[in-house]
Amino acid sequence: MVKNSYLFVTFPVFNRHSIIERMKKISFRNDILPLKNELYRLAFRITLNAEEAEDIVQETMIKVWNRRTQWNEIESIEAFCLTICRHLSLDKRRKMENLNQFLEEEDYNAPDPHHSSNPEEQAMQQDKILLIQRLINRLPEKQRTAMQLREFEEKSYKEIAAIMDISEEQVKVNIFRARQTVRQKYIDTEKYGL
Repeated sequence: MVKNSYLFVTFPVFNRHSIIERMKKISFRNDILPLKNELYRLAFRITLNAEEAEDIVQETMIKVWNRRTQWNEIESIEAFCLTICRHLSLDKRRKMENLNQFLEEEDYNAPDPHHSSNPEEQAMQQDKILLIQRLINRLPEKQRTAMQLREFEEKSYKEIAAIMDISEEQVKVNIFRARQTVRQKYIDTEKYGL
């Protein structure tokens, strides 16, 4: 009696995720370089120093470039870049604080002259903008960074959590506390001149 022999053919198993990864090609010019302004704003918000922020952006770009062999393994190149930038900014700020250097506030752009034709209103608007920026700059680092990413960079809570390496709940708490602090300090300043 002849036994039935079965021919087993093995086919390579393709993981959908690995196919997508191979298709995803990250380009420094198209995907990373356009993030430089966003990186600058984050670095500036943490260090409060324009020159330091520029240096941090360059250093971030170099670090990202040096990790180019890993780009296709990264889920979000933007979050990756922002995380590196944040860590470099925090390191720079700690070094500056350890050296007891005073942080200088930068001159901020005047409000849009088309907003009001009255010079007195323009001056009052400029004063309000400067006050709010000073209040934001005085926030603790985590609150300031979370507020910057949410309010100015329009990131989702999930993206902010990934960038800051904290939970989404902690992100929400930091943003809530930052808003409350800025609002209360603004009211106190307007009311009492503090």
